[in-house]
Amino acid sequence: MSGSAAAIAARAAFGAARLRGARLLRGMLDVLLPPHCLLCEAVVDTQGSLCARCFAGLSFVTEPCCARCGVPFPRAAAAGRGLLCLSCADRPPPFEAARAALRYDAGAQRLILPFKHGDRTEFAGPLARHMARAGAALLERADVLAPVPLHPRRLLARRYNQAALLAARLARLAGKPHIPDLLRRRRATPPLGEAGAAERAKLVAGAFAVSRRGAARIAGRRVLLVDDVLTSGATVGACAEALLAAGAAAVDVLAAARVPDPRLEAGSRRSAGGGGGA
Repeated sequence: MSGSAAAIAARAAFGAARLRGARLLRGMLDVLLPPHCLLCEAVVDTQGSLCARCFAGLSFVTEPCCARCGVPFPRAAAAGRGLLCLSCADRPPPFEAARAALRYDAGAQRLILPFKHGDRTEFAGPLARHMARAGAALLERADVLAPVPLHPRRLLARRYNQAALLAARLARLAGKPHIPDLLRRRRATPPLGEAGAAERAKLVAGAFAVSRRGAARIAGRRVLLVDDVLTSGATVGACAEALLAAGAAAVDVLAAARVPDPRLEAGSRRSAGGGGGA
């Protein structure tokens, strides 16, 4: 056997031994410290997973949903022409498609809020796995992934960017390049919590820019923008505009959770009740 062949064989054997050692160590830890559900104290089979009861509390975004922004339709009849919601039919967003894993309800909030505000960064892995399933088509066609950025002051206060953690996990799962500092916030924006769609769009307009190094890496490429919660789409829309202006060929969006459109939900309830709206 030549020296190079022997070296390759030795590296392969070493890698296999490391893998067996890691599995043995995980097995020993699971015996000594049984894995628990991320949200409660129930024992589970795998570290970083949910028990059956907590998993059942999650509502996943499934068809039918808007083909453009991904907002879930409460029923198929709520879909407009081309499977678009009224907002996208009236004013298409700058991104081509957005998808999310979860409906942003009480079940999703049990994961999202501690992850975002409570230093529970270990939630990034399970959330990213759900996102990878929901956005499989977007990940497949993406050339590069990038997170929605935080303003430096907010990043300093929070100590981490939850969208960046999700983007890094997704990039690893999909085997795609990841540029964590592709976008930056040019100015701080106030919390958008109670603002309507129009006000949100006004507040974030022009708030994002692409770094000089990043512009060269996205020229003519499709960018998958990653965020934790998608509400009106104003923030990711402003990011998409900055990316397209910097030379990106197209932008898609993948989020952990999607806030349902209250207008669609209210319309569905009225239709189910058989009553007319005032």
